[in-house]
Amino acid sequence: MKFLGFTSILSLLMLFNLLNSSFGQSQTNERAQWFVDARFGMFIHWGVYSGAEGVWKGEKLRNANDYAEWIYYRNRIEKDEYVKLLDRFDWDSIDPEAWVLLAKRAGMKYVTLTAKHHDGFGLWDSKVSDYDLGNYTNPKRDVVKELSEACQKHGLKLGLYYSHWVDWEHEYGWDHTREIYKITPEQYDIYWQEKVMPQMRELLTDYGPIGMIWFDMWIHHSNTIVTKKQLMQLKGLIRELQPDCLVNSRLGLSVEEDGDVDFRTLGDNQLGSKKLDYPWQSPGTVAHSWGFHKLETQWKSTSSLLKALIGNVSLNGNYMLNIGPRANGDVPYEISQRMLYMGEWLDVNGESIYGAQAFDLDKDQHDWGKITYKPIDGGKHRLYLHVYTWPFDHKLPVTGIKTKPSGAFVLRDKLQSPLSFDHRQLFTEVTLPQDQPDPLVSVVVLEYDQKPEIVDGLVARTVDGGYSLRQNNVASEDGERILKNYERRGTVPPHANISKSYQSSWKIFVDRPGEMAVDVSYSYQGDKPSGSVKVSSSPVSSDAGSGELKHNISPTGLTVGEPNQNWHIDNFASHRLGTFHFPKAGIYEISINIKAGNREAVKFQWLWLEGK
Repeated sequence: MKFLGFTSILSLLMLFNLLNSSFGQSQTNERAQWFVDARFGMFIHWGVYSGAEGVWKGEKLRNANDYAEWIYYRNRIEKDEYVKLLDRFDWDSIDPEAWVLLAKRAGMKYVTLTAKHHDGFGLWDSKVSDYDLGNYTNPKRDVVKELSEACQKHGLKLGLYYSHWVDWEHEYGWDHTREIYKITPEQYDIYWQEKVMPQMRELLTDYGPIGMIWFDMWIHHSNTIVTKKQLMQLKGLIRELQPDCLVNSRLGLSVEEDGDVDFRTLGDNQLGSKKLDYPWQSPGTVAHSWGFHKLETQWKSTSSLLKALIGNVSLNGNYMLNIGPRANGDVPYEISQRMLYMGEWLDVNGESIYGAQAFDLDKDQHDWGKITYKPIDGGKHRLYLHVYTWPFDHKLPVTGIKTKPSGAFVLRDKLQSPLSFDHRQLFTEVTLPQDQPDPLVSVVVLEYDQKPEIVDGLVARTVDGGYSLRQNNVASEDGERILKNYERRGTVPPHANISKSYQSSWKIFVDRPGEMAVDVSYSYQGDKPSGSVKVSSSPVSSDAGSGELKHNISPTGLTVGEPNQNWHIDNFASHRLGTFHFPKAGIYEISINIKAGNREAVKFQWLWLEGK
């Protein structure tokens, strides 16, 4: 890749980001305000497939992804045999209110049920189709109605999942075998008008207020048999019958294409990677399958689920976490216990999640965790520092905030006992309690009398007192380089291949005078020294304190990635270049200039600065 010119960002870094009145998710419509405040919801995958539990006639689901709810399609089951799975259901034990109570105890604010999944079977007493619970239970059960009543009773929003694109049961519904055995758009429209539209009218008319209809067309409509006209017809019905009901982007229309789509749905188990100013959501599982699978082994830990929620909220996102009840209604212990632990955490720390939003600093600014933000009553503003790793020295470094806090405390502490802190220009260091308050994620609150101002683009000091300067936090660069991600199962680290000349720069804030040792890590596979590295330091506001260190590139040789597998890889070695003296506090630009020799490319990994 070629970078034209060396773009200085000195002036940009001195422009403080004074957040305006449209903080947070400025592109949120009135309908979706509850959604961005709620942040956390329950997904329920439950249907005929729950009776199979991922195995049909002794054979496991025919797909490595093990999505148990796809067994009807994957294992090529006949419809008449498939519905016999309902004979395995313990209808006397199935109680949708128990799912709602679990959601409430888990701190969730809404519940979304698979009213009709891809198998085409409705979990309500539909008058449109005879392929639903009303026609296969005696006495008749209407789980959508029971769940709706439970949500209204316990104050949770109700969402309904409806598979509009795919329907394996209807003669003209989309089944992926239609790629071989074709149907016409006219035939598909028969399905649309005979089943989709009237069933959606039922759901929107007979089951009280619906918080959202959650569609599941995971590709754009232009790549499907569904037309935009049909999608607009469906969305129009929702707007007509329940104007406050939310519609997600898996309708088949992106939020960019149609501003009337209320929120974006990411891919299955896909977490957020950047801040978005419109509402968005990750659908996630505690394990891997969505419907219950008795061979499931891939259980996520409580802390990883909690960090998924926190990470999404720190980027303005929602997290909808799935349960897959069994055919008797029971939620697997591994799921329910994790959710209850999350609920206990939210009972204490929910202020940092509900109604909270992204802050302006980069999502990966600090190595100790994530930040959420919220204005509170009385004109105060709070930053919630979610500390994933409790520092050994009990000092929490926060880089990039110009405004001095008015106070600091641990959110779990009901007395809000003040924590001591030291604020120096753009650096705040909080003295933490000796013991970590929460075994999962502890939350430290920084309180301000106004919305805190920031300086963007700084590399933060790590909890162990250094500055890690890498390709993913570079401020500016010039020259040719090819970026490489992890290779060979992560034994080869991310790096930049440099075959000619390359320069990059970072900005750090040094909070007090002193000296720092400088290390560089690279791989060079030449047979003798060739090329050079020059690292310089210069203060942004003056000429005092500039420094320069030089290093001749030397061969680093090979190492063994995995023993006894002929797994020989480049060795990335760290080299001590020397020491920089920083005469006063301030922003410094750290630059590296790499000139490769004539024989081999230099594979640059990182610079590391650490106080002495």
